[in-house]
Amino acid sequence: MISATNALRGALLGAAALVVLGAGSANAAGVSACLITKTDTNPFFVKMKEGATAKAKELGVELKAYAGKIDGDSESQVAAIESCIADGAKGILITASDTKGIVPSVKKARDAGLLVIALDTPLDPANSADATFATDNLLAGKLIGQWAAATLGDKAKSAKVGFLDLTPSQPTVDVLRDQGFMIGFGIDPKDPNKIGDETDPRIVGHDVTNGNEEGGRKAMENLLQKDPDINVIHTINEPAAVGAYQALKAVGKEKDVLIVSVDGGCPGVKAVQAGQIGATSQQYPLLMASLGIEAIKKWADSKVKPEPTPGKTFFDTGVNLVTDKPAKGVESIDVKTGLAKCWG
Repeated sequence: MISATNALRGALLGAAALVVLGAGSANAAGVSACLITKTDTNPFFVKMKEGATAKAKELGVELKAYAGKIDGDSESQVAAIESCIADGAKGILITASDTKGIVPSVKKARDAGLLVIALDTPLDPANSADATFATDNLLAGKLIGQWAAATLGDKAKSAKVGFLDLTPSQPTVDVLRDQGFMIGFGIDPKDPNKIGDETDPRIVGHDVTNGNEEGGRKAMENLLQKDPDINVIHTINEPAAVGAYQALKAVGKEKDVLIVSVDGGCPGVKAVQAGQIGATSQQYPLLMASLGIEAIKKWADSKVKPEPTPGKTFFDTGVNLVTDKPAKGVESIDVKTGLAKCWG
């Protein structure tokens, strides 16, 4: 669990927002940084940008922020990296849309002397970045899988499970949460680095959502066509979960399906409170970004790279399961506590 103190620490080019902050002091110090997120509309990335902005202002770092139009828009991220290199940035914080495809561009930035830190979504391979500051996404998936299995009890053995994933490219964050849920629920994921090779008869199917409500709604509709008796849904994030709930409500099945998710934004925690989502794993994007800016400043000043959390290959920024229906053997916090820690 992350303390309140730690939590506080914690573009499409030409079309998406570009923000420059603290330019006067930054020019004097010669330190600039870039934040490249998947979108600038998802509350998770909005909060990430707030964290980077506040820390950059505090440390006198010039920050330029880029975002793609939608989740999966990798071309704009490649273009943003090129701009950051040309602008002489000291480091880049990135949530990659295509965790494999972005690697050559990241290598180019590192070869140019920039510190590259992956936020939330590890690159593939993870050591393509200098460091990763992230939720333990496998654990986040396991927690909601364990909660769903414990909540269903014996009925979990005959459950009909659907997966609302992110994009066809299967970025690492998508795979980790998806496979983590399976492990927690008691499904053999087969190759843990791949989505869709499982043979458990309880799995109705997978569909992609692009991490937004409309995508969640359409994906849920598709899975209902495969099996109208589906009763457990894992969603990549809370916007997709809300879309799934809307699709279920439209056909009068909202009370028949257990929905679980990952994010922990204020709208998502409120959806848990309202009974739309059964449980969600809460992560802390502000902390990821603020620590990332600190690391870039340290790199610029002394060429020291950040170290991972002991025993892990990344810096773990924490995760908590949020639900008002605790399950035996699964550690969780209630909605009231989740609302005190949420973002967006």
